Amino acid sequence: MITVLLYEDNPQLREGLTMLIDSSEGFKVLAGYKDCTEVEAQVNAWNPDVVLMDIDMPGMSGIDGLRKIRQVNENVKVLMLTVFDDNKNVFEAIKSGANGYILKKTPPVKLLEFITDATTGGAPMTSSIATQVLKMFSEVNIPKNETYNLSQREKEVLQLLTDGYSYKMIAAEMYIAIDTVRSHIKKIYEKLHVNSKSEAVARAFKDKLL
Repeated sequence: MITVLLYEDNPQLREGLTMLIDSSEGFKVLAGYKDCTEVEAQVNAWNPDVVLMDIDMPGMSGIDGLRKIRQVNENVKVLMLTVFDDNKNVFEAIKSGANGYILKKTPPVKLLEFITDATTGGAPMTSSIATQVLKMFSEVNIPKNETYNLSQREKEVLQLLTDGYSYKMIAAEMYIAIDTVRSHIKKIYEKLHVNSKSEAVARAFKDKLL
């Protein structure tokens, strides 16, 4: 059973979506709300599999609601369900942690497919939105080695980390104290926005930092 929490300020649409989802085998709407001003408490209380989130709602936008959800729950799947297909909303939603972006004109059967897809790790998007996303990312061209501002010394430490060296081995190789190694690695983690050696190594390879 896939459980859904629904945020939509139009009462007729909210009721229609609830009926559609509840009448489909394997789906259940836990609750529907006209705004997302209490979204953190509601998501915690209901613990849904999927949140369907409108963008244009009174009190707080759906994108702000999404950000609030992500502050307390990284696992719930959040699908933006909206009439907006402009670049700004699409980009902000994806950047803020949306798992998918669906237009309200999506056919009911397709909507249910998208909800199911999200629960299995997919990132469902209406085809016109997917085209925009691909175009946006193809236009983003950030020079990899300039994004994290690693010093030459930090790059040397990172290189040794990727070569499998321990802290003690790095200290010996670079003729520095082990506390200095720890200090370098702490700064590397901060600059790369990672929390572990494996994440740092993965980022180094992915972004071609070395």
